[in-house]
Amino acid sequence: MLEPLTLDQLRVLVAVADAGSFSGASRQLRRAQSGVSQCIQTLESTLQLQLFDRSGARPALTEAGRTILSDARKLLRGAEALRSRAESMVDGLEPALSLAIDPLFPNDILVDALHAVEQAFAGLPLTLHTESFGGPERLLRNGTAHLGIYCLETTGSADLAAEFLANIEMVPVVSAAHPLAARGGPLARADLAEHVQLVLTNGVADGWSRGIIGDRTWLFADVQTRQIFLRGGFGWCNAPRHLVEPLIAAGDLVRLDVKEQPCYILPIHMAHLQDAAPGRAARFLMEDVRRRLARPV
Repeated sequence: MLEPLTLDQLRVLVAVADAGSFSGASRQLRRAQSGVSQCIQTLESTLQLQLFDRSGARPALTEAGRTILSDARKLLRGAEALRSRAESMVDGLEPALSLAIDPLFPNDILVDALHAVEQAFAGLPLTLHTESFGGPERLLRNGTAHLGIYCLETTGSADLAAEFLANIEMVPVVSAAHPLAARGGPLARADLAEHVQLVLTNGVADGWSRGIIGDRTWLFADVQTRQIFLRGGFGWCNAPRHLVEPLIAAGDLVRLDVKEQPCYILPIHMAHLQDAAPGRAARFLMEDVRRRLARPV
């Protein structure tokens, strides 16, 4: 059975290899040369391998020595990463950060904010989940996500810690090829109810029906798939203004003039469990998102 290795032995091995001599390593490590030589002999004895050929004027790594040196460098980098991670955790940095985001939230803001988190906390494991409506809250409650960005109105929950982030303007739109696009306006609810409405849902917030008109609905689990069917002319929907404005400008979609409700607002919050206070990275993300949202468009 091999004796336990120590990080100090590996550091001395790397120092000797980099310096090219025991004397050079002793100067680099500020140790006596005899101590450096003894450390390498102990390491060779522990591994039961000869790491250096000492027959020449300068010690040369054997084939086994080169292999062990490569592994030693990896282990030392891993140990340094572990030490850095532990120091960060002592300082309030969470071991990992998992986010659950409603896809209605502006992606450009989220992408830039996550890049900022990666730069500020290199090596922090980040996980992202996108779920419609009540999905982010479900992931918060089952422990999958630490932080959720979504519309609390969709679940009506009052037992979460939450901070308001932004209002998302939802506007009624339809394909330029759809019959409603040629109707002009203003349109009544009864006019809309005659046609299929494309609705986002994930089965979590069944009781939430804001913006739904009539009972002719097609249900979609994600924004991208719904948008394909929207542009294909299968129905109309309420969509985030920031997502559909480029398509309206390009002539692919038409904004409907609805008499009773030309648009409505979805307030987006950043939420977490009451007993799970955000760590340093989560707080950094929250502040960064708020700062980007506050910038003039």
